[in-house]
Amino acid sequence: MRYFRTLGATAFATATGLALVGTAFTGTGTAEAAPAILYAPSALVLTLSEGAHPATDTVARAVTLNCAPVPSGSHPAPEAACAELAAAGGDFTSLTGLRGGRPCTREWNPVTITGDGVWQGRRVTWSATYGNPCELRARTAGGAVFAF
Repeated sequence: MRYFRTLGATAFATATGLALVGTAFTGTGTAEAAPAILYAPSALVLTLSEGAHPATDTVARAVTLNCAPVPSGSHPAPEAACAELAAAGGDFTSLTGLRGGRPCTREWNPVTITGDGVWQGRRVTWSATYGNPCELRARTAGGAVFAF
């Protein structure tokens, strides 16, 4: 009698194990497939604020910019902005050089631009403050990243 009880338990365990293995081979399990293409994420929030302190300033405008896997976001020209950032190697500072020698008044009405998020998989936080909106336009003229 004991032999039949052990044999019955073994048969049950074997049947259960085969059912689980069969599920694994038929693909009806709950495991998700790996993505076909892996890429480093590039998702940024760009802001323009009135004042000289990014942490406490009033944000006047803000946009999102996603560059991977495809350019998108609320930025008005995501393709051009992503191409510009890629050409600069993600260096925001190189995108804000003086362009064209545009004359500006010397009034103190500070504005700050920021870039915060992830660029090609690495965390970035950047900001620059300019004396007034004219100086900001002189530094970013012709560029797509801060044209929002």
